[in-house]
Amino acid sequence: MHDILSFDEPYCDGGIDTNRSTGPTLADIVDSRYSRRQTMFGGVSALTMAALGTTLLSGCGSDAEGNSPPTVTAGQSAATTSGKLVTLAGTASDPGGSVSSTIWTQLSGPTVTLTNSGTPSATFIAPAVATTTPLVFRFTATDGFGATATADSTITVAPATLDFTAVPKSLADVVAVPSGYTVTILYRLGDPITASTTAFANDGSDSGFSARAGDHHDGMSYFGLLAGANTPDANNSSRGLLVMNHENITAAYLHPNGQTLVGGARPEAEALKEMECHGVSVVEIAKGTTGAWAYVQNSVLNRRITPLTPMQFNGPVRGAALLRTRFSTDGTRGRGTINNCANGLMPWGTYTTCEENWAGYFRRDTTDDAVRAATAPRTVVALNRYGLAVTTNRPGNNRWSTVTPADATSTLYSRWNINAVASAAADGSGDFRNEANQFGWVVEIDPYLPTSTPRKRTALGRMNHEGCWPSVPVAGRRLAFYMGDDAQNEYLYKFVSATPWSSADATPTDRLATGDKYLDAGTLYVARFDATGAGVWLPLVFGQGPLTAANAAYPFADQADVLANARLAGDALGATRMDRPEWTAVNPQTGEVYLTLTNNSSRTLAGTDAANPRYYNDPKNGAAQRGNPNGHIIRLRETGDTSEATTFRWDIYAFGAGSDLNPANINLSGLDATNDFSSPDGLWFSRATNPTGQVNPLLWIQTDDGAFTDQTNCMMLAALPGTVGDGAARTIVNLGADDSTRSQSTFIGKAPGGTLRRFLVGPKECEITGVDSTPDGRALFVNIQHPGEGGTPAAISSSWPATQTGATTGSARPRSATIVITRNDGGLIGL
Repeated sequence: MHDILSFDEPYCDGGIDTNRSTGPTLADIVDSRYSRRQTMFGGVSALTMAALGTTLLSGCGSDAEGNSPPTVTAGQSAATTSGKLVTLAGTASDPGGSVSSTIWTQLSGPTVTLTNSGTPSATFIAPAVATTTPLVFRFTATDGFGATATADSTITVAPATLDFTAVPKSLADVVAVPSGYTVTILYRLGDPITASTTAFANDGSDSGFSARAGDHHDGMSYFGLLAGANTPDANNSSRGLLVMNHENITAAYLHPNGQTLVGGARPEAEALKEMECHGVSVVEIAKGTTGAWAYVQNSVLNRRITPLTPMQFNGPVRGAALLRTRFSTDGTRGRGTINNCANGLMPWGTYTTCEENWAGYFRRDTTDDAVRAATAPRTVVALNRYGLAVTTNRPGNNRWSTVTPADATSTLYSRWNINAVASAAADGSGDFRNEANQFGWVVEIDPYLPTSTPRKRTALGRMNHEGCWPSVPVAGRRLAFYMGDDAQNEYLYKFVSATPWSSADATPTDRLATGDKYLDAGTLYVARFDATGAGVWLPLVFGQGPLTAANAAYPFADQADVLANARLAGDALGATRMDRPEWTAVNPQTGEVYLTLTNNSSRTLAGTDAANPRYYNDPKNGAAQRGNPNGHIIRLRETGDTSEATTFRWDIYAFGAGSDLNPANINLSGLDATNDFSSPDGLWFSRATNPTGQVNPLLWIQTDDGAFTDQTNCMMLAALPGTVGDGAARTIVNLGADDSTRSQSTFIGKAPGGTLRRFLVGPKECEITGVDSTPDGRALFVNIQHPGEGGTPAAISSSWPATQTGATTGSARPRSATIVITRNDGGLIGL
């Protein structure tokens, strides 16, 4: 505040006070804003401004005789909502000369960062608020004689809303986003990541994918880089590393005419290309001077991690007999990671990639059961439980085990054959009978160190790992990591570290060693969702309850056996079978955990429960789709709001459904044309480093759908969800195929209505998966996976991303790719 100086008695030209109200007199106003001497200098017009205008003037002790201070305005007061870009527009003029400087300052309200505060037009992002909150700003101008004048402006900020028009459902071959947003293609299948790698021809002739972008872009995280250096800067929103999974391949487009067999065997060059297209990319990206994003092809930090990359096992299963192979006779090393789906961003600055549908890659013959039964019959039980049962010979996805390598000593391909060799050592060290046990883990990567060896974190259990998202870090409290097992009727897990969180570990010098500290020791739990709306975390600890050698269904040998066979442990403990549990996301403000349950065609009328309550038919093109074809999103809140809790409360946030389905028993969330969806998969809360992730954070929901694709391509929605318990208990009536009925009680959150809205629709035959933003929330990265996956080189069913600009309409082969979405006005995404 500027002091108002007074040198004489205040001027008063009134006689008698005839207004007995408490409002100020003109004299009061002038007295508070203007001195007698300033009035003499300014005349009547200055007095009028002092009483009625927007200008406040400082004392004139430094003025030259006769100088008039500047005249300023701060624009009109205005209202906005959290996350919006606000422009403060001041004006300044000086009748006696020039204005030498202006500046905007904030007087009150939540602190914001003013951009271009030294100019008449300053901008800021409206802060996140829970209730309507005024922010007051002052515009000050100074003339050449040092005289100043000020004016104030009040910006009233209301809580965040979804301020975009919902994107309509679409079957077009483009990525559609709301008006006012721009899509830029950033990183595509085959893009070179070294200076010496040639441009991608996209005709099936390309090779060398260890130096190119892989296929089927999936889970993804952004890691900031220090300007001018290759070290971390978590807050840099202009330069960073984008780390993403490459889950699988669309093999038809990788080769000139699809996959081939020569004498019943795969050619080595084709198989090597396919393996290298799996795994993880680490690629540097940067925002240019024009604001456009691009990846940096020649960055020394660029890296591909593939099924051939050396790996290290850590945690309780390291060195266990069940990990021993011909390659790693002591069970401590492995080769590669595969079918990497969702991910996790660790509080200490590393990336976790999660091995999902790994079982399908392995060859196993019908004769294998008998060989194993002779020495280790319970391993057959474990293989069957993890999807490796054999009734007929299974060649394995892509038949990699059939390759005859040029190097006769190589086992890169034979390892995919897990048949036990009767003459080999029974502990597995002479063949690859245990190779499948080397997959199904959470793998930690340090993206800043391209020479570092990724670590498989066995304490987190082995399953079809979909993701691994940490709880909100609280100093002195043990971290939890939430994980879905992506298959129908599987479980939700959490791992609680043995070590309480230390804030100093947010910026460690050795990030993987910090991972050792928090991820190698602790307790793995599996969830039971009770009919009361309560839930229990059941510990997977050898020797407790049924997890012993005396278990009839599967005799557990030790803790390593429990972790490597977490599914069998969950069965024994009575965990709740879920409708295909996939991504987890943790609300950065409340700590509530959200879990996508994508769909379940095997759910039966008699098999519903409170947490998986629906059985219905959603016909598509005249064919029945029964069970829970559209999926739902469940959420839980830990007792006492602590990650260490062993109990929780839960409800269902949203049910996937077409808006045309029965609202009483199917479309239970009241979805309409602006937000109906099916098969939720990817899930992510915006970063807490900007208003989109504060107070009431944005939740992003991505779909991987087959049930709704007669009406629309897959999509991404934005939501401002409430909290667990904001709805009510409800009983629905499920209808069987024979018209029989069964009632089911459940707990449903408040209908989302306008707080859930479709933000993006993808191109043909794609999945929308993987999402992150820059720390400032002004750039959103999204992955488009397997567009045109149903086509062939002779009958291409999508040409995206070439179609995004309209330049190509059907001749180019489709490519999985990362896009970056920005607002045309430079504001935050979604608000």
